[in-house]
Amino acid sequence: MGHQIEYITEFDVNQTPQNSIKNYWLKVTSNALGIATCIPIIVARGKEDGIVLGLTAAVHGNELNGISVIQRLFKDLDTNNLKGTIVGIPIVNVPSFVRGTRVFSDGVDINRIMPGKHNGNTSEVYANRFLNLVVKKFDYLLDLHTASFGRVNSFYIRSDMNNEVTKKLALLQDAEIIVHTPPSDGTLRGAAEELGIPSITIEVGNPHSFQKKIIKSGLAGVHNVLTHLGITDDEYETSKRNTVVCNKSYWLYTQEGGLLTVHVDLRDIVEEGDHIATLRDVFGNTIKKYYAPEKGIVVGKSVNPVNQSGGRIIHLGIMR
Repeated sequence: MGHQIEYITEFDVNQTPQNSIKNYWLKVTSNALGIATCIPIIVARGKEDGIVLGLTAAVHGNELNGISVIQRLFKDLDTNNLKGTIVGIPIVNVPSFVRGTRVFSDGVDINRIMPGKHNGNTSEVYANRFLNLVVKKFDYLLDLHTASFGRVNSFYIRSDMNNEVTKKLALLQDAEIIVHTPPSDGTLRGAAEELGIPSITIEVGNPHSFQKKIIKSGLAGVHNVLTHLGITDDEYETSKRNTVVCNKSYWLYTQEGGLLTVHVDLRDIVEEGDHIATLRDVFGNTIKKYYAPEKGIVVGKSVNPVNQSGGRIIHLGIMR
């Protein structure tokens, strides 16, 4: 027998009793049969009220590590020692999750159209309702992501490093890399920031899998935020890692199709002119060699050799 989960059409953090953890199914939209599309919500409310911290994962349906981060966090929590409320959304994009894809059911990336539209198309309505029904109830937001299919990521953070609040949230993650990314970019993080909710994006590894080591690192960063915000009274977890801060980043792309070999690894420092990748045809002949346009650090890279024109090579972070 499964656990009995309450179905709701409106979300209020105060509907969860103090000193308890509750699970909910929240109706967001409905499909062509009129059947509700619901998102899972986990709420931990402490003995004392205070800050509301939101954690979201699977905005892209094939990005799974964040789900495990949220699940493990709530298993660790003792509401007797909690001041405030933690709201976990382990799966934001339910339609893409059940299909095992990155994009929404209409082929749109909902992390490019936030805050959506109340009278828009299918994906726009879904994004807008999620923002209004759930995200507006947060005081802070940590949005958990991974790389997409055919790519791998370092453990890195996207944050507005000109904002002292989000800068601190980013540094608390003890990540390998932080990329300064201003808000207002169509992402969930950007939409939350526009609502006055300090937010960062935490990139925890690779798609279609649970990676124990990086899940543990992501969980440690979340615990650091809980301590910093006074939600829990705990010690900070830190490593001897020297986080690299980048003032911008961008992807390098191929001009032709073929079979791509990327010669650099995650977190490698490349100098201008370094040979980073080779593109060959199906006969093994070299089509083109690619070189670093400037000094930077490898934030992410392509691991899928099959590469069309305009395919990704590496995600290059430009250090301060």
